[in-house]
Amino acid sequence: MNNSVEPDLAALVDEWLDWAQTAEALGVSVNQVRTMIREHHLAAAVPVEGAGQKVPAGFVHEGEIVKGLPGLLTVFHDGGWDDRECIAWIYTEADLPGRPIDALRENRGAEVKRRAQVEAF
Repeated sequence: MNNSVEPDLAALVDEWLDWAQTAEALGVSVNQVRTMIREHHLAAAVPVEGAGQKVPAGFVHEGEIVKGLPGLLTVFHDGGWDDRECIAWIYTEADLPGRPIDALRENRGAEVKRRAQVEAF
């Protein structure tokens, strides 16, 4: 991605969790959430100025990180992307059909990862 236009994450992502809510949803501590973000198992961003860092609620499903998300985030970070760019791509309509986050949540992650590998580099 790496373009000069900042993605409007508040418009793309309809629900956000703060770190404490993310920790509760995953059954872990806030420190573990911080580690998950640092190690690219989760991504976090400030959706609107002054809001503080939050995690898209769609990244958590039934008490776990959505299958395939950590690998996808690693691909993007290896390509030089930041968390905002990753979140924007994952929540932008693609020809999958639908958004990559929907494909991941429906266990259709293989095609998402293939497209991410092309995009990231």
